[in-house]
Amino acid sequence: MESLQGVASTLFIPLAARVFVSKKFPEYFYDEKSLSMEPYIPSDQIRKKSSEYSFMASVARYYNMDDMVKSFISKHGKCNLVYLGAGLETAYDRIKNQSCLFYEVDLPEVIEIRRSILGERENEILIGGDLFDTLWISQINKDLPSLLIVSGVFQYFTEDKVIRFLTNVRTHLKDVELIFDAANKTGIQYANKYVKKTGNTNALMYFYVDDGVDFARKTNTVLIEERVFFTAARKILSKKLGLYTRIAMRMVDHRKRAVILHLKIQERSSCPA
Repeated sequence: MESLQGVASTLFIPLAARVFVSKKFPEYFYDEKSLSMEPYIPSDQIRKKSSEYSFMASVARYYNMDDMVKSFISKHGKCNLVYLGAGLETAYDRIKNQSCLFYEVDLPEVIEIRRSILGERENEILIGGDLFDTLWISQINKDLPSLLIVSGVFQYFTEDKVIRFLTNVRTHLKDVELIFDAANKTGIQYANKYVKKTGNTNALMYFYVDDGVDFARKTNTVLIEERVFFTAARKILSKKLGLYTRIAMRMVDHRKRAVILHLKIQERSSCPA
């Protein structure tokens, strides 16, 4: 595990966040599987260099994306749930739906670690490879509607590469939707300061979205929803959070520094001219 470099080495940060929030704020987010994985976190440096706010920001992605995934399942029934850049994601255990097919895609060395810790369970398919390479699509059940879930990944790449990814998906998959998190330009600047603080200067971020409607137009997709991060957290936890965390959450939501976008990736023939 110590040999992981760059983006791949960040997989323990969201795990540490899920553990922290599950212990401190279980009424908001509780992840039993992540708690059982705490011994695998290689050191306490992540905790020492992270703030309550940074952990809440990480977990807010999971809280909201889980909600969106459950809504997709309610609408479509049996479907593909494709977690791209899955890392040590524990959504399989949180969603707890045996009628869906769970695909976890990540770099081969990350999938090797995932398999050694979590195994490969019923209705779960692990795929080692580059998410920007369409080879993983060949393993997806194309008879089912698909939801692609990309959490904390696109930020590490350029906009051109993300747009090419959407084009490739449109070419190879039908009846597909995508949810992903994105910061605006100011949010990315703050996020890079945090990454540098954790000592991982090989994992700086580049991609941002200032306007969800404009991004959908640019990519010939349909914007289904644009959701800020902390609506539920601010309501459920209120003054249980530290003052700085509450102020930061309110500011980030108000200025849309971090959002989750839900897009419908249309077939090429149905894209607007």
